Amino acid sequence: MSTVRLASYNLKDFTLDRDAAARVVRAIDPDVLCLQEVPRRLFSTWRVSAFAAECGLYWSGRHRGSGGTTILTSLRVQVVEAGHHRLRVAALQRTRGYAVMRVGLAGHQPLAVASVHLSLDADERERHAAQVLAALAGGGPVVVAGDLNEGETGKAWQLLAGGLRLVSPTTPTYPATAPRRLLDVIFASPEVGVAPHEDVVLSTEDVVAASDHRPTWVDLEVS
Repeated sequence: MSTVRLASYNLKDFTLDRDAAARVVRAIDPDVLCLQEVPRRLFSTWRVSAFAAECGLYWSGRHRGSGGTTILTSLRVQVVEAGHHRLRVAALQRTRGYAVMRVGLAGHQPLAVASVHLSLDADERERHAAQVLAALAGGGPVVVAGDLNEGETGKAWQLLAGGLRLVSPTTPTYPATAPRRLLDVIFASPEVGVAPHEDVVLSTEDVVAASDHRPTWVDLEVS
């Protein structure tokens, strides 16, 4: 059975130590990296491209409308399709969106992967989660990864859990200095297999310097 390592990481718009973040990513060594809070405005394309290169990963390109979400990949996987989509928000609120990619190993069925960063408003989180799920429906195996901004009792979490299952560790991810809340998670459709979790030794100094969130990752079995 072949595996794909998929990770999710909120990077606080690169306002902290980007080099430390890249070292964290290289230690995890993901095949697919779902990012949230990457730069969206001035020089954002150059900055995200440079970060991808520093991580030893590759980027599909422009992420306008994504609300600061995107997906990076390694050369171990093939990108079949990639895009970034806007989600409607209330006036004067932070823009929201999601990145989506169909990606997989040669000779294997691709996964439809979405990177999401849900709203601070509970009703908006639920509505956006429903829209992302609807967009992914009917496309084969599905993975949704990102910062939900809520825990397992939240409506968006429950909506995702209705058709998908949590496959990432239940270790708290926020705040990075002393994690108390599990906000950063990975859900997958039932047909996606999950290999036993492999811990990675990360530099605590780098993890705290890189972001206010900790990353999460999972090894997915592909058929």
